[in-house]
Amino acid sequence: MTTTQETTMQMLSRPDGRIAFTDAGSGPLLVLVPGMGDTAGTWRDVVPSLVDAGFRVVTCDLRGHGASDTGFAEHGDDATGADVLALVEHLDAGPAVLVGNSMGGSAVAWAAAQRPDLVAGLVLVSPFLDEAPGSTAVKAATRLAFRALFAGPWGPWVWARYYAGPLTRGRHAAWQTEHVATLEADLRRPGRLREFRRLVTQLDHSLVGAVVDRVQAPAVVLVGANDPDYRDPAAELAAMGERLRARTVLVPDAAHYPQHQAPEVFLEATSALLATLPRDGERWVVAGA
Repeated sequence: MTTTQETTMQMLSRPDGRIAFTDAGSGPLLVLVPGMGDTAGTWRDVVPSLVDAGFRVVTCDLRGHGASDTGFAEHGDDATGADVLALVEHLDAGPAVLVGNSMGGSAVAWAAAQRPDLVAGLVLVSPFLDEAPGSTAVKAATRLAFRALFAGPWGPWVWARYYAGPLTRGRHAAWQTEHVATLEADLRRPGRLREFRRLVTQLDHSLVGAVVDRVQAPAVVLVGANDPDYRDPAAELAAMGERLRARTVLVPDAAHYPQHQAPEVFLEATSALLATLPRDGERWVVAGA
């Protein structure tokens, strides 16, 4: 039986603004981080089950997204990873298991490399552990194209159509239409599209690639078999698993968001990882920390 957990929106102060987060349940700490152009609502189908399983579950919004502030000068995997580490320290309940989707997965992998003492485990959903191969000219052209796509009032519509189309090819959550409408409306709020454009143009996953081999935390990586962000999802998932020495799960009939396209698969994989991690009462234990 799933219980109803009351959550309260809280704010974490950072040098350029505040990061919004919610906090539910009690027990060892899990921090769930969404991807670019998404909000903490992406985790709505899995949070209640994790809380009922005896965990403290914290979800956050990225800089300039959802309930977080705008006005941040810096965006990207390292900026988001630093926010997550600051949140774990603020909660004073670490080490934490960090769960991230898309660039949120990239950010928590970066965080695990920087502060292994604060990270007991990783659940990475459709992450990017390095920049895709390609010439400098191609990458520059891609950034210019993104800037044009999100430069005008059509930007929120473009993102919403991409989210509702290729990025969720396969199964859909019952609430997906509502969620996509909320994301589009959020990008139409003052300053939000500008912040999103800054993120798109600053994002550089090579920052993760430079440090990911230092990650020590046990991990599981999930990738949707339909994910358009990978040229060959199965092959790239296998490579990520080998690099992190992690268990891998290729999720059928899902694309970029297995956490709400196939929440039962996400929960099974996450629960299997959590069952292997040592703990001392209400806290995880990091070996050698």
